[in-house]
Amino acid sequence: MILRVLVLAGGLLGGATASQFPEFAQQYQQRLGGAVDALAEVVADFDTSARAAGLSRDAALAQMQGTEFLDRRRADMTRTFDRYDRLRADLAALQDAGPFMRAYHAARSTDGEVANAALTAFKPALPLTFAGAAFAGAGFLAGLLAMSATLKLLLWPFAGRRRTARGT
Repeated sequence: MILRVLVLAGGLLGGATASQFPEFAQQYQQRLGGAVDALAEVVADFDTSARAAGLSRDAALAQMQGTEFLDRRRADMTRTFDRYDRLRADLAALQDAGPFMRAYHAARSTDGEVANAALTAFKPALPLTFAGAAFAGAGFLAGLLAMSATLKLLLWPFAGRRRTARGT
């Protein structure tokens, strides 16, 4: 009886946790959009300055050398351009995706700053959408299976003793 209650508790915990994914994914996407917008301003400002000097972005970056400050600034800007391109691609993949495809693309959600900000501001909510219910159901099943497997693994060494005790 206790084992069934533990397995059910695992299922409920899994369901409650998974049901929050659609809302978290939406908040992550909103923060991702904000980060892309902020980076777009930095990139546009750099490109405008480069064009005003008659340079391409790469040529302007190449000229940023000779002092420790310029070398560091070039490295900073290169990282900014790379992050902007990566986040813009991530946003494009998520924008047209529904909740189930967002789960599929969750591995693309790798920006720690954006994920941390979304998680910090995230408030769990009761899932009243089909997607929330579907994720809750999948999480419930995953929780049931995980708890059942964990308990079977933990109790496995004692399984032979119970059979031996019953047989005598």
